[in-house]
Amino acid sequence: MPKGVRAASAREIAAVLADASVDEIDSLCERYAEDPRKQVQHAMESARRRKERELAERSRVDGMYEYMRELGGDGIVLGVDEVGRGAIAGPLTVAAVALPDDPRIWGINDSKQLTPARRETLAEKIAEVALAIGIAHIEPATIDAVGMGNALRQAMAMAIENAGVEADSVLIDGNPVHVHPREKTIVKGDARIASIAAASIVAKVTRDNLMIEYDGEYPEYHLAECKGYGSQAHIQAIREHGLSPIHRVSFCGNFLETPSLF
Repeated sequence: MPKGVRAASAREIAAVLADASVDEIDSLCERYAEDPRKQVQHAMESARRRKERELAERSRVDGMYEYMRELGGDGIVLGVDEVGRGAIAGPLTVAAVALPDDPRIWGINDSKQLTPARRETLAEKIAEVALAIGIAHIEPATIDAVGMGNALRQAMAMAIENAGVEADSVLIDGNPVHVHPREKTIVKGDARIASIAAASIVAKVTRDNLMIEYDGEYPEYHLAECKGYGSQAHIQAIREHGLSPIHRVSFCGNFLETPSLF
């Protein structure tokens, strides 16, 4: 070491390793391989484990993009997913999203596997890079009138149209719905195909934010917490206060002797 240059402390080296990118870890571990300090050795081992996790995560996401192309082919591939099918208040929400092959959105996954904060972050990234995004809501009164199956088909058709692109393939999570001539359906597609995962995130974030807004109008139903699903507090509020204009009357018969709107 040159004269007058202070040797890095173990804490400083550990901080460098903790902040290093995946591509930097090997060279840093080689540089400090002979350092006998326990804190440095522990930091190198932690960095190597982090690299393994991040490479595995990249491989998982790469596989989702590759499967998207395998099933969707070349051109614009719309992924479609819904949220709110099992809720007792609020809309059914569907999103349709087309992603480019690059840049890839690392961390993308089925929205149910993500924390709310992570979903928000990923939704912002999707909005930045997506080739197209379409969103559709079917309100409770329509769900009551036509039934969930028809409401789902209507919402998916609307979201596909709202995306504003001529899709070469439409990949939908779940079972066949017959809303597009180039439709393909994939069970658990939201965890297997990049564009469907993106749609699941966009739909979830959009609907959750809407339910938080509704909480300001109908605070007695705890909508910001339950997002319109049948939590114990939500059901108890229905029994105490009756149904609001955003409740699905046909879903709430078990909670009231005589379901009625305000």
